[in-house]
Amino acid sequence: MAGARCPDVFVVCLLFCFLFMTVNADETEAEDESPFTYDRKSKRGPGNWGNLNPTWKVCGNGRFQSPIDLADDRVVVSSKLGILRRAYKPAPAIIRNRGHDIMVAWEGDAGVVRINGTEYKLLQCHWHTPAEHTFDGKSFKMEIHIVHKNSHGQIAVIGILYKLGRPDPFLAKLLQKIKIFDHKGINIGVVDPWDIKFGSRKYFRYIGSLTVPPCTEGVVWSILKKVRTVSMEQIRALRDAVHDGFEDNARPIQESDDIAVYMFRPQAQ
Repeated sequence: MAGARCPDVFVVCLLFCFLFMTVNADETEAEDESPFTYDRKSKRGPGNWGNLNPTWKVCGNGRFQSPIDLADDRVVVSSKLGILRRAYKPAPAIIRNRGHDIMVAWEGDAGVVRINGTEYKLLQCHWHTPAEHTFDGKSFKMEIHIVHKNSHGQIAVIGILYKLGRPDPFLAKLLQKIKIFDHKGINIGVVDPWDIKFGSRKYFRYIGSLTVPPCTEGVVWSILKKVRTVSMEQIRALRDAVHDGFEDNARPIQESDDIAVYMFRPQAQ
């Protein structure tokens, strides 16, 4: 991995962004897929999201949009960002088809993740096929987004990328339910978020946006460096469950020249 020792000023600037680039609680992801599509040839496709709704303008003119390519030659390596400290716990949850994706939402207290000393409450997770972020231009089969929010309404998302291989243990427990539920969702009992395996402490960090309308900026992204595995059966289940036209529910890579990207590596030199 390229990158020299991270000067303190870089981390200070990143923390500054945490404070002033915020996502309001009312500006979370669109719950109804009908106004937009992922078809790049459609008038409602990703390239035109910013023109579909006055509140979505940043989708078209934002400077800190997600997803991005996480390239070796632009990453600043640092040990100062700190470990993602999860204090998750099992809690009741529902699984819901939002049309454009499949979401598991915790209805009870599922705990928090601590990022730079700030607690972000675990809200939900959902999947994109194929993955949205790329590593040095390489794409992957799936990406899970684990969504959190702090007491000020700021959003923090942990992303994990997957390649084809052994089944993902978390999805394996949900597979049958994914095939039978609808928009209203169904209660699936207690779900342990620790079943979402990380496998590494290394991660990329940048300040970006939601990857669906309204594309609000100020999202604290942490993308794990380790690529995990998922089976083709699990990918098919996710793709079959969403509405027609949303089988490929990944937003294209966005311009990122203005975005600083860091990688946390314990005891980086």
